[in-house]
Amino acid sequence: MIPTHWTPYYRENDGELLGYLVPEGEAFVPVTVFGYGLDTASDEYDASQVLENTGLSYLADTWVLSIEDRDDPISVQIVEASPRALRVKSVDYGWEQDYGTLIDLPVPESGNLQRR
Repeated sequence: MIPTHWTPYYRENDGELLGYLVPEGEAFVPVTVFGYGLDTASDEYDASQVLENTGLSYLADTWVLSIEDRDDPISVQIVEASPRALRVKSVDYGWEQDYGTLIDLPVPESGNLQRR
């Protein structure tokens, strides 16, 4: 679950939740709806502009997921992302599990998922 001290950021023209501004001292870190950091800490305006400029495009990217007891991360795609749930599916033919295997991840994201 997203911490209550994170400030939700909504797109102005349609009210869509784009992510959160996470306070870090006097600055803010822009993060996705599931808590993945999109940039380094900056002032509130600049952090909000990162969210505006990125929008929800990160949902269409290919990501890599580090899995316990496996040396190499696997390629995954996001199939569900919200402040309450994050679900990805394997798109890695080299992984021992079936292609398309669904994996539920914690929110906020714990650091095992990386944008490719």
